[in-house]
Amino acid sequence: MKGTKNLALYVILGIVLILVFIGCGKYNGLVKQDETVKNAWGNVSTEYQKRNDLVQNLVNTVKGAAAFEKETLTGLVEARAKATSVNFTAENLTDENLAKFQAAQSQVSGSLSRLLAVVENYPDLKANQNFLQLQGQLEGIENDIRGSRNRFNGAVQKYNTEVRSFPTNIFAGMMGFKTREEFKADAGAEKAPKVSF
Repeated sequence: MKGTKNLALYVILGIVLILVFIGCGKYNGLVKQDETVKNAWGNVSTEYQKRNDLVQNLVNTVKGAAAFEKETLTGLVEARAKATSVNFTAENLTDENLAKFQAAQSQVSGSLSRLLAVVENYPDLKANQNFLQLQGQLEGIENDIRGSRNRFNGAVQKYNTEVRSFPTNIFAGMMGFKTREEFKADAGAEKAPKVSF
C-alpha cells in the first residue's frame, strides 16, 4: 500500500514538473517574441522620427527658396508638431495609442503630399539642389517606414499567433500576455485615387 502511495506521489510530482517545464518554456518564448515586437516598434518609431526631422529641413528649404503658400507650410509644421507629441513606448502599445499615432502620422503624410503637389507650380524650387536632395531622402525614408511597419506587423502576427495558440494561450492568459494591434491601412486607402488631366 505504501508503494502505491509513493508511486502515485511520484506520478503527480512528475506531471507537475512537466507542466512547470512546459510553462517555463512557453513563458520564455512569449517573452522573446514580446521583445521582438518591442524592438520592431522601436524601429518604426525611429523611421518616423527621421521623417519628422527631415520635414523641418524641407520646410526651411522651401521657405528660403520661394514665397510659398503659407497655408501649406503651416499645415505641415502643425502636423509635424502633433506627430512628435504622440509618442509612446512599446509597453504602452495599446489599440488606442496606436490609432492616435497612426492618425498623427497620416496627417504628416497628407501635408507632405500637398506640399509636393504645390511644388510643381514653382520651377525654381524644383530645380533647387537642396530641395531635390531632401525630396530624395524623403522618398527613401518613406520606403524605410513602409519596411519597418511591415516588419512590425510580422512580429506582431507571430506573437499574436503564439499567444492565441493552444496550449500557450493558457499560459499566456495566466501570465498576462495579451495580443497586440498591428498597423492598419489609412482610412480610404482601399479606394484607388482618381487621376485626371
